[in-house]
Amino acid sequence: MAMPQAELVKTLVDAGVHFGHRVSRWNPKMEPYIHGKRNMIHIIDVRETMKGILRAKKLIQQVVSQGKDVLFVGTKRQARHAVEEEAKRCGMHYVAERWLGGTLTNFRTIRARLNRLEELEKLFTTGDIESYSKKMKSTLKREMDKIKANLEGIRKMDKMPGVMFLVDTRRENIAVKEARKLGVVTAAIIDTDSDPDLIDLPIPGNDDAMRAIELILAELADAVIEAKQARPEKGEEPAGGPRAPRRSTRSQFKADDGKPEEIVAPGAAAATPAPVEAPAAEPVPVPAEAVAAAAAPTA
Repeated sequence: MAMPQAELVKTLVDAGVHFGHRVSRWNPKMEPYIHGKRNMIHIIDVRETMKGILRAKKLIQQVVSQGKDVLFVGTKRQARHAVEEEAKRCGMHYVAERWLGGTLTNFRTIRARLNRLEELEKLFTTGDIESYSKKMKSTLKREMDKIKANLEGIRKMDKMPGVMFLVDTRRENIAVKEARKLGVVTAAIIDTDSDPDLIDLPIPGNDDAMRAIELILAELADAVIEAKQARPEKGEEPAGGPRAPRRSTRSQFKADDGKPEEIVAPGAAAATPAPVEAPAAEPVPVPAEAVAAAAAPTA
């Protein structure tokens, strides 16, 4: 159940979501999201953080209700556990160990490794592994554990995600580049040393505070669970007529040009896709005591 906004603001402030990096490390593009500075440390505007969370929740609800999925990405130590836990809770995909280059743009190779994982698991479950030597069994076990650690979270991902949510875009810069190349909408927690222009929907906040990351991910996971209930049932035709024939999702993961193939009718010009706009945020009532706490000088 979603937490009331006033209580969420107070909890986020207590978790330290408003603390940025040192003034010398800031990115000037983050200036609109900064409230001020105390002891040479930038203080993030909590109002902007709440606006970002509300917009991200609306975007995720809109995407998930249309039948698309969300991919959570966070490989840093502070976010790894929360990303895996919340993604599993809402039944979405995640990458929490390491982002392998080409996870989206070269998904055919990633899918081949997942098929290899299934082969190895079958060897161990059926007992056929006992026919191998002790050294080979150890080698195959290490291979299986390595593939499972890196790719377990995207094991069931068979189509392009509708939204990718990231923690710390500087660390996950390869994931950001792949998402931009393929046109996947991105949302992320942005600290004062990051570039908000690379993300479609930034959530300004401290990306090193474990409790703050857990709170934001929990809110987004709740939005996913709520939106799943609005998904059309299998076999149910959406409003407006019968569903158009589905294309194979294989072409979406081709890495030849980095973009999904488009089918254009003979003699017709290809339509230019409209840019994705994040939903506008409603005014956020932020308690005065929360703002005062954020602006108070640290000890």
